[in-house]
Amino acid sequence: MGRIRLVGVVPGPRSRALVARREAVGARGAAKLTDLAVERAHGAVVVDVDGNELLDFAGGIGALAVGHTPAALVRAVQEQAERLVHMCAIVGSYEPYVALLERLVAIAPGDHAKKAVLMNSGSEAVETAVNVARAATGRAAVLVFEGAYHGRTNLALAMTSKYGLFKKGFGPFAPEVYRAPYPDTYRRPAGTSADDAVGEAIRRFDHALLAHVDPSAVAAVVIEPVQGEGGFVPAPAAFLRHVRERCTEHGMLLIADEVQCGMGRTGRLWAVEHAGVVPDLLVTAKSLGGGMPIAAVIGRAEVMDAPHPGGLGGTYSGNPLACVAALAAIDAITAPGFLERARAVGERMRGRLEALAARHACAGEVRGLGPMLALELVHERTTKRPHPELVLRTTQEALRRGLIVIRAGLHANCLRLLPPLDVDDATVDEAMDVLGEALAAAAEALGHDTNGAPVAAPLG
Repeated sequence: MGRIRLVGVVPGPRSRALVARREAVGARGAAKLTDLAVERAHGAVVVDVDGNELLDFAGGIGALAVGHTPAALVRAVQEQAERLVHMCAIVGSYEPYVALLERLVAIAPGDHAKKAVLMNSGSEAVETAVNVARAATGRAAVLVFEGAYHGRTNLALAMTSKYGLFKKGFGPFAPEVYRAPYPDTYRRPAGTSADDAVGEAIRRFDHALLAHVDPSAVAAVVIEPVQGEGGFVPAPAAFLRHVRERCTEHGMLLIADEVQCGMGRTGRLWAVEHAGVVPDLLVTAKSLGGGMPIAAVIGRAEVMDAPHPGGLGGTYSGNPLACVAALAAIDAITAPGFLERARAVGERMRGRLEALAARHACAGEVRGLGPMLALELVHERTTKRPHPELVLRTTQEALRRGLIVIRAGLHANCLRLLPPLDVDDATVDEAMDVLGEALAAAAEALGHDTNGAPVAAPLG
């Protein structure tokens, strides 16, 4: 028996009723990707308010590496709530706060002395990392990349790419943010190799340090080792190493934004490990809290100590409940066998996705690292013209069949998969079966043949 159990249509009447209530009082700008209303969840299974049991391969947009409601995390939060719900680390210290800082500096990349600071969200942590870098270097400029997503607060929004969805109407944005091309080996010019694309990205990065901003003005280069909203595009190891070398050469700090790609999501604890690169500062959030809101910046001790006392922190930063949840999540992710299982999940999903792509001409590329995988959909493989309508229809068809998946990419034409990293083989296979059915149904509904190729319009 599979994990999906549908007792009615999805979304059902109770889901639609709750969503209608939300729309009546909730601001329009707070988007919702589905009309699903959830009652409870555990592991990879979500139960909606109509009693349908669905597989969740959206994972809180990457926040649930350990799945929904893991027993140890739930128990830790329950026990902590009986002792201390809030104190504010600005006012006093408490064991979970200190223990989490100790744990983070122990597991962060590099063998140098490290310190950390706790924040509430990825966006807030990214801005904090930039503040730390500016204080440490005495410089103002920040260099980021096309396709990047760093958050929705003002400085983070200035650093974020994809203007129309995230930035339209919200300017003016924070100054001194410069942008360089990010290597995309899939959308490279015809007749060139992947190595050519990486070499060109390196050349254009160096050019940006001449044409857009001088290295002596740059406090930090901020990069996602695997772009999240950008479409699960990994930074090639050679490119990451080059950026690291240039940062060292010019005294720029390298900040790795691992909000989505960290905490085991790529099959290693940190995504930068794939390239053997050690950043000066690392930002983590999402799966760090196992579903609770918490984030952190970890970095070289002398760099982290640059801001003046009182320059960092916030009322809820390092809340006791979030801290114990993070400690439980770290325990699970670093437990023997967990990351090995994550890599096995990635191999199984990649195999299924590649088989699916081979059957559909609308499947452009399967990409990602480990179990952090996406499928890019296009009108034709030759032109690689993005097909966001097909992605949207596929997510809808998948939901009707009991699978939650979401989109990503600059063109919103990628299906991204974010399951619990310890999900079993049977659940992976069930999800991939449903995704295949959903893609076939969506392609047919949008005028593609059973192989995903566009059907020519009749003459006359």
